[in-house]
Amino acid sequence: MTDYILSEATRAKLKKVSTASIATALFKRGLRNQFIQGVVPVAPKEEVMVGQAFTLRYIPAREDRNPITAFRSPDHPQRVAIETCPPGWVLVMDGRKDARAATAGSILITRLAIRGAAGVVTDGGMRDAAGIAELDMPAYFAKPSAPTNLTHHEALDINVPVSCGDAPVFPGDVMVGDRDGVMVIPAHLADEIAEECTGMESYEDFVLKEVQGGAGIIGLYPCTKDENQKKYEAWRTENSR
Repeated sequence: MTDYILSEATRAKLKKVSTASIATALFKRGLRNQFIQGVVPVAPKEEVMVGQAFTLRYIPAREDRNPITAFRSPDHPQRVAIETCPPGWVLVMDGRKDARAATAGSILITRLAIRGAAGVVTDGGMRDAAGIAELDMPAYFAKPSAPTNLTHHEALDINVPVSCGDAPVFPGDVMVGDRDGVMVIPAHLADEIAEECTGMESYEDFVLKEVQGGAGIIGLYPCTKDENQKKYEAWRTENSR
């Protein structure tokens, strides 16, 4: 697990940037596979999800290990993960991209929200999706799924490196989710990505204003003309950006 601790300053910056900007910033650094594929918000939220990753890994269920009585164990990893994910962190579940059974349901996710988690992400299914949608806490999944996780999954490991939607997620990585989906920022890059994307968002706001006013994109996006850079600097000053 990383020693990195997400600062409130970096968290605040990341809450104001898009996953698209983060994807571009990571691509510049050669990182092409940091977007969690195949997940969507259970319900869109106004606030961007930001938090470090606390992980839970599922493997295929074996029938003799996963009867319904498995949940009686106080050491069941799914339940333990819900009760130990730190406040302000994001529970990331490796559901093997298999939504034939749920990786969690509304009771567990409500408990996670009440404990102060920043969000939850699974590349599998969730049951009682309507209840999860009503929570203020952001949640991302592949699709609704009624069967209990024991049907096809066994929760096995907590806070180990996992794959979620084909993206590698290491404990402590920084998860950022908006209406487009979820990006995974390697922990050691989080501060510089937040700073760079803050500038990118500012420039893109300027570009959008120019395009809405009839400007063409060549030489503007990306900026390759000095005149556009000067206009942007003037716009920043005028708008305190």
